[in-house]
Amino acid sequence: MIAMVFLVLLVIPVGFALYVRLAPSDPARWHIALATDAPADCTAHKQRGSATAACLSPEPAKALLARLDAIALATPRTTRLAGSAEAGRITWITRSRLWGFPDYTTAQTAAQTAAQTGGTRLDLFARLRFGGDDMGVNAARLSDWLDRLTNP
Repeated sequence: MIAMVFLVLLVIPVGFALYVRLAPSDPARWHIALATDAPADCTAHKQRGSATAACLSPEPAKALLARLDAIALATPRTTRLAGSAEAGRITWITRSRLWGFPDYTTAQTAAQTAAQTGGTRLDLFARLRFGGDDMGVNAARLSDWLDRLTNP
């Protein structure tokens, strides 16, 4: 009986850890077009399990997104899921240190017309895959990336 309890207590956490780390990440589900109606104040806005941000920059769209891509890929446990600076949208996966929970961050750029102030609009959306609350992790990551982007 004790062996059975031990086995169950071992198998469940290991099985869960494997599922979290090995579950496929479908780009069609996570690499999505973003809404562009958020205020472009370069501030991460926390929501339950996610965060959004938007900025305006005088930098050309491809160059801005390429710099953000380098910042994202320098973040521990972060890989690119889909997209490119040339395409105007990139989605990254950042995994938590202990369990490897995946968080997905999508960034997209759009050129602004002269009437809209010119330059480039950058929109970001970071969200978790498992659970209901990320305890501010996604907002903190967006804040860090935006700080590094605007203060090189």
